[in-house]
Amino acid sequence: MKAQYLLATGQDEALSLETLSSAFHSEEVKLNPVKGSQKFKVTSGEVELVVTFEPRRRSLEFDPKLLIGNEESKQAVNKARSFYRIAFEPAKPQPSVAVFEALWCARTLMEQVPGVLIDLSAQKIHQPEDVAEITELEFDIRDHLNLHAVEVTDGQTPLWVHSHGMEKFGARDIEAFQLGEDDLRSAETFFHELCTDLAFGHGPGMRTAVGTSAGLSFMLIPSEEARTKLMGVPLDSFEGHEGVYFTIVSADGRHTVGELLRPYRTRFEQESPEEAEALLKQAQELLPAFKARFHRRGLMEPITFLARSSFDIHPTAGESAEDLWFEILTWEDSVLVGKLVDGGAHTTEWRKGATVEVDEDQINAIALGREGKTLEEEEMSRLLTAERPV
Repeated sequence: MKAQYLLATGQDEALSLETLSSAFHSEEVKLNPVKGSQKFKVTSGEVELVVTFEPRRRSLEFDPKLLIGNEESKQAVNKARSFYRIAFEPAKPQPSVAVFEALWCARTLMEQVPGVLIDLSAQKIHQPEDVAEITELEFDIRDHLNLHAVEVTDGQTPLWVHSHGMEKFGARDIEAFQLGEDDLRSAETFFHELCTDLAFGHGPGMRTAVGTSAGLSFMLIPSEEARTKLMGVPLDSFEGHEGVYFTIVSADGRHTVGELLRPYRTRFEQESPEEAEALLKQAQELLPAFKARFHRRGLMEPITFLARSSFDIHPTAGESAEDLWFEILTWEDSVLVGKLVDGGAHTTEWRKGATVEVDEDQINAIALGREGKTLEEEEMSRLLTAERPV
């Protein structure tokens, strides 16, 4: 059983058994201290976690410089005086379940001791509020994954893109070769979708051609086999990445993944200024009727009211703002409260399912959904002016 998370804290002493028993008190959770040690077991359903308190040693099992996090988080790691190691068997009973229980365990501990959580396989640092959001909101693989792009050859497609973080799900990390700068956004989306499937135990079988929704196919091949077919990639390119991966190749086994990513590029085509202006104008013209129709909607009426607004994002994401759609839950005076339909593409600051509060003058587009389908403009206009069915 291997530690997948480390809770770094400034405390010198371990929490008392009394404090632990109170913190983990639940009908669904069992806490069992291990006699003669500073270990305890947390059992929830079929998941068993082994948590070990350890004073800090001079040498760490990880390089703090490689960890991803803000300066405050990195300083907390550097100043840590002890660690709680959270170990579990990945993929038992199901990949994401064990990870989820481990995060709940970490959250419970972080409510008792100040500290930050290190995801060892993804090399990421989580603040207490991050762990709370991850455990409360919908699953987002970006919370658990770290993607790297490394230039390993010359030419227009020199990049080796690979993941870190899948070990805790009991799966290999994935990689792809011969990608260019223009492929990075689409590769990121493809990697996230594939890793989400793997995290839930729904990934494709090894050496089995799998079709995508765009009609293209790919396979996952063990890296120790796939890398032997690479031309012009120096072996020292993999220094520090000696672990095993799944290599993404085309259905015929070639390293031509760029073609596979083309359908994903359309997701990142920028909305033209004319299109954005048209949506804003439509929203401004229809907003009074849209608001009135929202307030007279039927309790069981199968209509979803959607609005879009611009949300500030962290500047390191390369953008300063991102337009996001949210489902309207309440609308009091000029303030809307809603739930994000999709998380941000550039950052996890805005997560799918997160509750947001928006002033109505910040709305730049509106839409109506019925039975899972977004209504066309004319259909929406007719519905907005119609009376509620008796």
